[in-house]
Amino acid sequence: MSASPVTLMVARRVANGRYQDFNGWLNEGRELAADFPGYLGSGVLAPPQNDDEYQIIFRFSSSDTLHAWEHSASRNAWLQRGKGLYDAPHEHRATGLDTWFQVSPGATPPRWKQAVAVWLAFFPISLMFQWIFGGVLADWALIPKVLTSTLMLTPVMVFVFIPLSMRILAPWLQGKWSPLDLLAKRRHEHRL
Repeated sequence: MSASPVTLMVARRVANGRYQDFNGWLNEGRELAADFPGYLGSGVLAPPQNDDEYQIIFRFSSSDTLHAWEHSASRNAWLQRGKGLYDAPHEHRATGLDTWFQVSPGATPPRWKQAVAVWLAFFPISLMFQWIFGGVLADWALIPKVLTSTLMLTPVMVFVFIPLSMRILAPWLQGKWSPLDLLAKRRHEHRL
C-alpha cells in the first residue's frame, strides 16, 4: 500500500432533479470522512450549466487510511442512504501530482502541459489574493507573509482551481485539441 497521499475522485450524476437531497447527503458524507484518521480534505465541483454530474474529491494521507474509510461500516451505511439520489457513479484513484493529470490509466500529458495548466489555475487566484489582501500584508515580514498566503491559497488551489483547470483543459491535455486546431479553423472560416 502507498505511503503517499491518495485522492479518490468520484463522479456522480444527480437523479431526477433531487439536488437538495443529494447535496445534504453529500455534505453528510464529507463530514463522515473528516472523522477518519488520515483525512486530508475533500471538495466538490458542481456541474456546469446543463449538466448534472458532480465531481467529488476525497484526499487521505495513504492508501491504508483511504481503504479504512472506504470499507468502514459507517461509509457503507451512508452509501445505502444515498441510493436513489444519484445514477452511475464513476470512481478513480490516484497518488501524487499525477492525480490531476491522468488522462487514462498510466497515461499523463507532457510535463510542460501540466505546468501550463497549473499556471493557468495559479495566476488568477494569486492575482485576486494580492488584490484583496496585498495591502494588509504589505508591511508584514517576508516569512509570515508567504506563510499566510500559502496557507490560504493551497487548499483553494488543490480543491477548486486546479481540478477546474484540469476539467476545462482536458481536451488539450489529452491531445484531442491544440491551439493549432483553432488557427486552422479560423483560416478555413476566413477563406469562406
